[in-house]
Amino acid sequence: MKSTKELINSKYSLNKYTLEENFNQACTDNTFKKIVERLDVPKEMLIKYTSLFQDAAREIKNCTKCKNIMECLNSVCGYVYYPFIEQGNINFSYVPCKYRQKLEHENAYQKNMTVLDMPKEILTASMKEIYTDDKERLETIKWLTTFIKKYGANEKCKGLYLTGNFGCGKTYLVAACLNELAKKNIKVAIIYYPEFLRELKERFSEDFASIFDTVKKTAIILIDDIGAETTTSWNRDEILGTILQYRMQEKLPTFFTSNLSLKELEIHLAGNDREGKMKARRIIERIKYLTDQITMIAENRRK
Repeated sequence: MKSTKELINSKYSLNKYTLEENFNQACTDNTFKKIVERLDVPKEMLIKYTSLFQDAAREIKNCTKCKNIMECLNSVCGYVYYPFIEQGNINFSYVPCKYRQKLEHENAYQKNMTVLDMPKEILTASMKEIYTDDKERLETIKWLTTFIKKYGANEKCKGLYLTGNFGCGKTYLVAACLNELAKKNIKVAIIYYPEFLRELKERFSEDFASIFDTVKKTAIILIDDIGAETTTSWNRDEILGTILQYRMQEKLPTFFTSNLSLKELEIHLAGNDREGKMKARRIIERIKYLTDQITMIAENRRK
């Protein structure tokens, strides 16, 4: 009858044999073999990770057949599971594939953007992809193209108050302009104005000052859909008025999109009292000081 020690040694030898057999079998796969040959560690260590090496080999094979990130078959899209040696130990990590690296490089400019409650397409809006088939959009496109050149040349420029009908692409056009500047390492902010006001109210006792200052002081901002908010003396005088006053003093380009003309916006901001009318007029004068004005009545592309 075998002793306990002999039984343990026998079981250990069997397990070791099985592990090595599995490893040797896995090495018949060329991809698996190339992976383990690159790791300068003893075979006794390698055989403990056979199944993980097989996972890595499978993902590497997927990558060799992949044509773009949308076809990725790996467990984490755009990444490949890969082994490496760290302080004499074998570790595994997810490494970005060439398509993921390209995408991250192309989107690196987004670190220069503060965006609040805007559609995903706004983050990737590009001047190269805007529609030019509607002549009613050409004045705006020309203005934005000129702004990019002037700002890039360190010329002092006004922003733009862009008004027009629903769905004509006002926000997308201005966002495309600001994205081009973000690619030049310029800080920009794009905010949906009604949601921005709601966020400020909700964070009044938390990071209100941080959010407010970011928008107020960012090099270039787009205040999107101004006039769609409910007017209060607080958001007109304390928020909008303060932002515009600071940007006037610092000569910071400020963009607006709206479905309202400046005259209609003045009525919207005024409310029903005489004091409100005076304050609304002051707001409009600041906007006029900060911007050129264009009215764009173009095709509604949301239909």
